[in-house]
Amino acid sequence: MAEAKKRRVGRPKQQTDAREQLLARARELFVVLPYEKVSTRQVADNAGVNIAMIRYYFGNKEGLFETMIRETILPVIQKLEQVLASDDHHNLFDFMRIYYREMMKVPQFPRLISQVMHMPASVTQRRLMEKVFTDMVNPGHDVMYHKLSELGYLRQGVDPTLCKVSFISLTVFPFVAPPAMLQLHGVTLTDDFLEQLLEHNIRLLTHGLLVPPDSVKDE
Repeated sequence: MAEAKKRRVGRPKQQTDAREQLLARARELFVVLPYEKVSTRQVADNAGVNIAMIRYYFGNKEGLFETMIRETILPVIQKLEQVLASDDHHNLFDFMRIYYREMMKVPQFPRLISQVMHMPASVTQRRLMEKVFTDMVNPGHDVMYHKLSELGYLRQGVDPTLCKVSFISLTVFPFVAPPAMLQLHGVTLTDDFLEQLLEHNIRLLTHGLLVPPDSVKDE
């Protein structure tokens, strides 16, 4: 009985490692190769895992791709949930900060999203991407910006939808801009540069779209 219990205790760790390896290797492949060029066998071989594990955890290639998208953006979504749970607009800056830091780990991931969303609606990748964003991203975004407006954090006359577009532009553009364009302007996406850009964007938001915190409290 004790030996059987030991085997049961050790097994989940091995399973978790296999699953994480599959997701990590899938992410590496999907961001540099077209969807149709990535095979489940290639992912499994790169992960050093039996291909049957893909079927076990994700069902098929579509499930693997969708789960990879979901779990890559999960830390960002968790921060968004914190923003929604708080009445402090500074969490909006924390949201931008965590996005920058998570995407620096996989800088090609935002470009993958952009490329997929330019594909016809019938393409598998776009259908899966839209499903993820409908489930995880869009509802929270909409609530966040309308909540900022209701709490009086947006300057008078600022439209919440346009504020969302501006915020997305400031957050996403460094990662989706063509590398050649960045080079023309002498920009290299390093950790130091993104930290400086983050502080710059926070100042833009603070002085352009958001009411100073003291003004909100006085009201």
